[in-house]
Amino acid sequence: MRWQNQTLDADDGALPGLSRAGFVRTVQTPEFEGITFHEVLCKSALNKMPESSTLPFQWTINPMRGCSHACRYCFARPTHEYLDLDAGRDFDAQIVVKTNIAAVLRKELGRRSWQRDPVALGTNTDPYQRAEGRYRLMPGIIRALTDSGTPFSILTKGTLLRRDLPLLTLAAREVPVSLAVSIAILDQELHGGLESGTPSPRARLDMVRALTDAGFAVHVMVAPVIPYLTDGRAHLDELFGAIAAAGATSAVAFPMHLRGSTRGWFLEWLAETHPALLRRYRQLYGRGAYVTPEYATWLRERVTPLLERHGLTRDGEATAAPARTAEPGNAVETQLALFA
Repeated sequence: MRWQNQTLDADDGALPGLSRAGFVRTVQTPEFEGITFHEVLCKSALNKMPESSTLPFQWTINPMRGCSHACRYCFARPTHEYLDLDAGRDFDAQIVVKTNIAAVLRKELGRRSWQRDPVALGTNTDPYQRAEGRYRLMPGIIRALTDSGTPFSILTKGTLLRRDLPLLTLAAREVPVSLAVSIAILDQELHGGLESGTPSPRARLDMVRALTDAGFAVHVMVAPVIPYLTDGRAHLDELFGAIAAAGATSAVAFPMHLRGSTRGWFLEWLAETHPALLRRYRQLYGRGAYVTPEYATWLRERVTPLLERHGLTRDGEATAAPARTAEPGNAVETQLALFA
């Protein structure tokens, strides 16, 4: 059998945080070496945004917690600590999978109170990370949203989305569907150090082309822009040029945020690979999560003409973030652009 070598361990005493999340079992398989899946049964699929939020959507869906993309800068890392798991290697390798999420979602969308408000996927962890190849949660989610007449958006770095392109094309005939791809780095060495679990930048550019050819107006998130590493004019110009050549209709760029334990995880990598930059980072971020207003303004002034040059502005306006932006992070900011 395909999974005959998998191991199961249902001793949730070793996972006290998961016992509060509807823990069912732990699975390891040689096809996903180094990754442990913790299967849970969720009680709710839809997450409501705070009433104070000014975002153009009120609901999100997160099929998983943790992310094998292993991006050093991921703002969602601190959420793993709620499960008594660490925000570093556990976030990359201990993936919590809501195995019943499609059925729960369909039930929630079937309620008379549901108003078909826009729903965003990819605002926390990526719904098309590697685990989706095993659990195939997204087809059920897409069908449930479509059948209920609910518009939705997806933001991803995962080229596995191409598997569902026929389904997404059919969905777009019934409801508004917005698709966005995250591409922040072109340099292969830097990509390998900062987002080692993601598909290559070239593979994501090819996905942009495939989505465009299928008739979607694809938005690209160039974020985070990493100070002193990916904010050079030549890098940004080359990246925006490649994105435009792939057929994207628009793009946004945001400076990196270092919230909570993400800060330590990123700076540990920086100390190992670029120690000369540590002092500059301490000056740029101080003790907080955001770059200084001066840097944000500098980056915006660099990005704006490049976006305009490559035809990646929306309604004639380029988008680059100010120093402080909407919570919970960069992904939500891009979802805002998707629904704009």
